[in-house]
Amino acid sequence: MEHMNILQRMEAKASSFSKGQRRLADYITNNYDIAAYLTASKLGKEAGVSESTVVRFAYQLDYDGYPELQKAIQVIVKTNSNSMQRMSLSSKRYQEKGVLKSILTTDMERLKDTIHFGIDEAEFNKAVNLINDSRRVYILGARSAAYLAGLLGYYFKMLFDKVIVVETASTSETLEQISNIGEKDVLIGVSFPRYSKRTIRALQYASNHGADTIALTDNVHSPIAEYADSILVAKTDVMTIVDSMVGPLSIVNALVSALALLRKEEVEKRLMAREELWNEYDDVYNRSNQ
Repeated sequence: MEHMNILQRMEAKASSFSKGQRRLADYITNNYDIAAYLTASKLGKEAGVSESTVVRFAYQLDYDGYPELQKAIQVIVKTNSNSMQRMSLSSKRYQEKGVLKSILTTDMERLKDTIHFGIDEAEFNKAVNLINDSRRVYILGARSAAYLAGLLGYYFKMLFDKVIVVETASTSETLEQISNIGEKDVLIGVSFPRYSKRTIRALQYASNHGADTIALTDNVHSPIAEYADSILVAKTDVMTIVDSMVGPLSIVNALVSALALLRKEEVEKRLMAREELWNEYDDVYNRSNQ
């Protein structure tokens, strides 16, 4: 049961459900986008069952209480909902608190989840060592994840000589850009629901050609995790037409900082050279120069 999502768990246990539990299971299946953000009491009311039935239902599905069941429903929302469904859902979520406080609160909660239920320090250290020992670093993120990949690439170019941020619009072009990947190389793939097939196939290709692979994603069962030597888990959440990416962004910051400390002397020389370049061409605002 551990690796099943909530829909699969309900299907597997359906024969043991009481009448009320069947009613609750039907409601969740048909209205998971609404159920994902209801309290146990409100979910029971919407499904026509008692709050105690909802709580018992969570244990029946082998969850450690209702909060864990609720998070499992939210995973389904993130994975299955399209952009229009997300827009409709978010309008309901933000009516009470307002957009600004709701977004900031959600970001804060996902950072806490990333610390407590996401990133594993041993996996993080493994990823840092793989990158530090690599010959070339390839970074790939599609759609919204492309901005995380670009930021990681921007800072990595301060640390390493050979950093390639893969920027393409199709799977074939992606594979062309990483066609020379091999042993001693690292591919970092960044993907969150809804997952990019382009990124999945790129990690598979890199793994098959002897490169080390790192997945920055939302859970260890993510489709890109299957081809990763190291999995960095950062929790995200559904917002309007965007996702909460503060968790992944913090992991990006941590990777850059950890590698900068490992390569301290080299990085200091690189940064000094950049500062001299910026000053020579007057590229950075300095109040004393005004």
